[in-house]
Amino acid sequence: MKRLVLRRSGLDGLVLETAPIPTIGRHDLLVRMTAASLNRRDLLIVRGEYGSFPLPLVPVSDGVGKVVAAGSAVTRFAIGDRASPAYVPDWVAGAPRDDLVRRRLGGPLDGVLSEYVLVNEHAAVRPPVHLDDVQAATLPIAGVTAFHVLFADGRIVPGDVVVVRGTGGVATMATLLARQAGARVIALSRSRPKLHRMLALGAHEAIDVSEEPAWDARVRELTGGAGAELVIDLVGGQDVDRCVAACRIGGAVALVGFAAGTVAPVDLVAAMRRMVVLRGVSVGSRASYEGLVRAMEHGRLVPVVDAVHPWTDAAAALATMDRDEHLGKIALSFAR
Repeated sequence: MKRLVLRRSGLDGLVLETAPIPTIGRHDLLVRMTAASLNRRDLLIVRGEYGSFPLPLVPVSDGVGKVVAAGSAVTRFAIGDRASPAYVPDWVAGAPRDDLVRRRLGGPLDGVLSEYVLVNEHAAVRPPVHLDDVQAATLPIAGVTAFHVLFADGRIVPGDVVVVRGTGGVATMATLLARQAGARVIALSRSRPKLHRMLALGAHEAIDVSEEPAWDARVRELTGGAGAELVIDLVGGQDVDRCVAACRIGGAVALVGFAAGTVAPVDLVAAMRRMVVLRGVSVGSRASYEGLVRAMEHGRLVPVVDAVHPWTDAAAALATMDRDEHLGKIALSFAR
């Protein structure tokens, strides 16, 4: 089989190699990959800016494929089924624990940029039946994170206000899911064209933060002074204080991304006075993934795919991601 291997840090460190097809164990699935999708984490790992993972490494966490062989003890899948590997293979359900979340696809474990991937049957999920493979490949991190933030942690209900700060895969999925749940979505971006697309996707209001840098005041104005039940922050940096200020009393800020910086000053007095919960979020369990699938099938939701590249052109696709011109997800196809 062919696979892309990161031999040294940098986009030019990705090398197409030939390797043996993995040998399956009793509870394993051999999945022939059909599509994958990119996350900013993948870009940072390839550039050597996210943790310190042993090389060589097969990168990229998210994908989907078809089961072509199964171990003798497998009961959850049959040959011919579609299967999507869970990003955190040991976290099946319940609260996260250190021993459950340590192993992750795409670093430190090998990822999915390989024609065949070996997956334990308990670490795989059937994707939504109405999605094609490219669409389904966008879900393991972005979709699961959005679902986990909104429903496992946030418990969003109809009428709640959700502020989405960002326009990538988590942001677009959170907008779709929150809108389906009856929440009111306020989208934030510095790009007016992206804001127009977020409105078309289902956001109720949009704030151009390049024109309204005090966007927290605008959120309170739009909500009659009350603020939002939940702010999903995919950007980080200096404006985390504004996320707190945009919340209602007892609201929450989900800290998901850090594109604008990994260090954020927070006014602790303001956070305590408003009784705001600051919660770091790093994807979710297999149970959250299965909940996402049910929600998407119920509403026939379709994730936003901005562009599709051949999987062997992953380096060029990652360079495109680095320019931050996309909305939603950048995907890779294994079409033969």
